Amino acid sequence: MTCQEGAGSAAVASKMAYQTIRQEYLQIPIVTRAYTTACVLTTASVQLELITPFQLYFNPDLILKNYQVWRLITNFLFFGPVGFNFLFNMIFLYRYCRMLEEGSFRGRTADFVFMFLFGGLLMTIFGTFVNLVFLGQAFTIMLVYIWSRRNPNVRMNFFGLLNFQAPFLPWVLMGFSLLLGNSIIVDLLGIAVGHVYFFLEDVFPNQPGGGRWLRTPSFLKMIFDTPEEDANYNPLPEERPGGFDWGEGQQLGG
Repeated sequence: MTCQEGAGSAAVASKMAYQTIRQEYLQIPIVTRAYTTACVLTTASVQLELITPFQLYFNPDLILKNYQVWRLITNFLFFGPVGFNFLFNMIFLYRYCRMLEEGSFRGRTADFVFMFLFGGLLMTIFGTFVNLVFLGQAFTIMLVYIWSRRNPNVRMNFFGLLNFQAPFLPWVLMGFSLLLGNSIIVDLLGIAVGHVYFFLEDVFPNQPGGGRWLRTPSFLKMIFDTPEEDANYNPLPEERPGGFDWGEGQQLGG
């Protein structure tokens, strides 16, 4: 084989690999894809010293007095420097965000975006009182909590050490965070906001005299909800997107 033929084969292989990665990336649901990509790009920008965490953190005074409104969003996008904690959060964020979007929010992108906005707003208000400067981890716990309450019969296995049902997962993660020496305030905030959403959306409307308080604005439905869906679409099973083993789930009786 000549050098030209070798270079040509390498170029073809690289092109096929790129197309495969691109295809897999585009198969990720749009909200999950946008949020996880934003988190990765933000962390990469900090790692490359293009920006600093001081430009991203949540600071009510800078937001109100200096009009640095981007901090309302960027504080949800930074999970610290690249390392175990970052990878741990990214895996759980991707996994449970995708499971929700392909599961109980399938075909309801506007409702999913509204959940993001509601959770982010409530978390920002609560975060003001507990002096948290980055809320991304709390937001991840919120997603985990909502998924776990909507899938109560899924049996979980955490690192091959613990077996429990899905509703206990947020508390297991909080205990794991405590073992790593992290503050549990972040986890408690995520659990609290997730419970508020779950109660208002899934519990209260089904109570005697209850009603639906959370209604997705019509403009979000016009932007995000498509009129028709592909009937041949076959989503990943809700308990296993991405093929990760951390927090593995199995339906009882299955």
